[in-house]
Amino acid sequence: MSRAVIHPAVLPVSVLLLSMVACTAMPPVDAPPMANGPCVADAASWSIGRAATPEVVERARAESHSTDVRVIEPGQPVTMDFNPDRLNINVNERGAITGLKCG
Repeated sequence: MSRAVIHPAVLPVSVLLLSMVACTAMPPVDAPPMANGPCVADAASWSIGRAATPEVVERARAESHSTDVRVIEPGQPVTMDFNPDRLNINVNERGAITGLKCG
């Protein structure tokens, strides 16, 4: 009767690999989709002329691969910090989207 021989390094390596897998962060199941890269404003150009409703703003954010979005009204002061993952949506007095820019 033959007996299987296990290499002495198999157990420590197995424990190490299982520990690494157990420590991997898993996103929540209901998390919103994250951006796939830096903002691309042209991907949301379809929204120009539309009302900046929450649904339109969220769709523009998602399609531009942005992690953040801000709607800028006429005369509204805004910070000048550059964020390559943010979509800036400019609207007119009626709330219609007039322009899109990343940053």
